[in-house]
Amino acid sequence: MASTTAELLDEEASTIADRIFGQVRQAIVEGEIPAGSKISEPALAARYGISRGPLREAMRRLESTNLVERRPNLGARVITLSNDELLEIYVIREALEGMAARIAAERMPDAAIADLKNLLERHRREVARADWQTYFQQEGDLDFHFRIVQGSGNRRLIDILCNDLYHLARMYRCQFGMKSDRAADALKEHELVADAIAERDGELAEWLMRRHIRASRRAIERRLAVEG
Repeated sequence: MASTTAELLDEEASTIADRIFGQVRQAIVEGEIPAGSKISEPALAARYGISRGPLREAMRRLESTNLVERRPNLGARVITLSNDELLEIYVIREALEGMAARIAAERMPDAAIADLKNLLERHRREVARADWQTYFQQEGDLDFHFRIVQGSGNRRLIDILCNDLYHLARMYRCQFGMKSDRAADALKEHELVADAIAERDGELAEWLMRRHIRASRRAIERRLAVEG
């Protein structure tokens, strides 16, 4: 009986940690908790009404996703990337997501491609409602880039792009890319990539995806130059 009770408590703590991990991750990615902010575990425990144990587990997971860093004598803070580090992520994304688009053109099932196109129709309606100034994509299956990488079926690419880099890249996409004068262009670029995948033209899909991410990187470079 004691063993069963302990197992239930461990399972409950794990479930709480999962929930808090997701909530704090979303707050960081969407800028509610800004880059560079110090993270107070007592404040978060009070905010979410939880004990320190599940919170520590959630914090460990946030560190593993590269959204939070912990330094001696400084505690935990939301990651802040230098301009060069941010642009490096886009260089990596250009190469690897281009590859993912090529493989997706070869492997993605017809039903998944149809779902991808339906997602883009939904995105078009949402961008139109925002007067073509904002292209906000929710995470996971509602994110075009996530769908393409998953559609490649390549486990190594999925691990790198959907785990190691995804939320960090999304954090800066939220900050720089989702509200901009590139909203209409970005949507059209997504549609062209989806068309190439539907036509099973891997070479074209890769070229279009690379061009799309390169255009986003250049837009960020221009913005950084103005702000700097």
